[in-house]
Amino acid sequence: MFGKRSGSSEARTLAPAAAPSPAAATLKTPQKEQALTPFPSDGLGAPLVPAPTPSRAPSPINNIPTSVDTRRSETYYEVKGTIFGALIEAIDLAQLARLDADSAREEIRDIVNEIIAIKNIVMSIAEQEELLDDICNDVLGFGPLEPLLSRDDIADIMVNGSGTVYIEVKGKIQKTSIRFRDNQQLLNICQRIVSQIGRRVDESSPICDARLPDGSRVNAIVPPLAIDGPALTIRKFKKDKLTLDQLVKFGTITEQGAAILEIVGRVRVNSLVSGGTGSGKTTLLNCLTQFIDDDERIITCEDAAELQLQQPHVVRLETRPPNLEGEGAVSMRDLVKNCLRMRPERIIVGEVRGPEAFDLLQAMNTGHDGSMGTLHANNPREALSRLESMITMGGFSLPSRTIREMICASVDVVIQAARLRDGSRKITHITEVMGMEGDFIITQDLFIYDMTGEDADGNIIGTHRSTGIGRPRFWDRARYYGEEKRLAEALDAAEAATTAMQR
Repeated sequence: MFGKRSGSSEARTLAPAAAPSPAAATLKTPQKEQALTPFPSDGLGAPLVPAPTPSRAPSPINNIPTSVDTRRSETYYEVKGTIFGALIEAIDLAQLARLDADSAREEIRDIVNEIIAIKNIVMSIAEQEELLDDICNDVLGFGPLEPLLSRDDIADIMVNGSGTVYIEVKGKIQKTSIRFRDNQQLLNICQRIVSQIGRRVDESSPICDARLPDGSRVNAIVPPLAIDGPALTIRKFKKDKLTLDQLVKFGTITEQGAAILEIVGRVRVNSLVSGGTGSGKTTLLNCLTQFIDDDERIITCEDAAELQLQQPHVVRLETRPPNLEGEGAVSMRDLVKNCLRMRPERIIVGEVRGPEAFDLLQAMNTGHDGSMGTLHANNPREALSRLESMITMGGFSLPSRTIREMICASVDVVIQAARLRDGSRKITHITEVMGMEGDFIITQDLFIYDMTGEDADGNIIGTHRSTGIGRPRFWDRARYYGEEKRLAEALDAAEAATTAMQR
């Protein structure tokens, strides 16, 4: 596999001689640096600390401090860059690209071990493992981001230039010690991420939305728009999808409220999930889709595909930005309009943010019951107002009353999600759209979250309560699907719990 090895597949030697050549013992040439620039250390592992020997002068890496400290970076990068350069001299990248990830990682580890032995770099087994993982992440993964991407407790990764990385854990933002070698290294990683789905980010196209292989959402914005270096934001998804039962355990919604949401997803109620940035809209939408029957044909439309539907009959569509000539763009509205020609039973729009709102409402009102979408708004009434604004700004010359009547005829339920100031996420409203009264849309709340204060640790104290509505507007739909008994039980239990709480 390697161009500079012996003919036997089991022989692993650096070529052309037993000792490293001058080229292998130095950093790679500028041309190779440009072709494959090594990514920096992840900043998490212990540094290399070779043991001095009497027979030779101390290695320049002896002065690397052992703590996780950015002061070590220049020397560490120098040593790592030297090893990386020798690796590139020895390895056949074309052959490496044909291997699966695990095999490629093992091949790289073998070669790096040989380089370390030939260069007489003395280190402990733990230190060598840290370096091996670091270099493998640089060649095969996303460099310093790899240890963060592997953690399931992180919700967001925010990179503000090469020297500053923040993460969100349990609703709280924390600064990490992770850094990149320079802004060019960070830009290389941004380009590697977006190129996987056929997109690009550079000076001529400085903004890009993309996704990771696991569905995590990525946004990159680079100079000249980002003044202090590339800014990379990753919204991570948990490996194990959250369910409504788990949301109940987290206190996001009550058991009775979750039962009503389950029925909403099951009986094909047209739903909008509203909320601010980071409030959990997509997670909640994923939870609702878990109750869609397996025999329904579902089509999803997203800017960057991140929904994780488990049904067997799902068609996933994704928008496309324009090319360098400004042509070839496929907008969200194009996707939603095309959905109507694909015999969908449900249409799910990852985020409604423009004139596609008109086409989604039309779909909801023309036989595609149970369609869903998310949008940014602070409360259910504002969500409906935003829908109207999106349609108006899309150039549709319709009277306001006509648009509102269309909204009332199409949207059945608005579910409001919120991220509170203590970092917790709550479902604050389950609200029905009742109809028009004069020129105004009438809504009624089924569930509300009331905040009553905070504890000594700054955590929000509040309760979910039922508003006591005996029969919601979608009662007949629930009866059609045989769910009216379960709906009545959930409403009665919610009202009883609210009454007991008020006492």
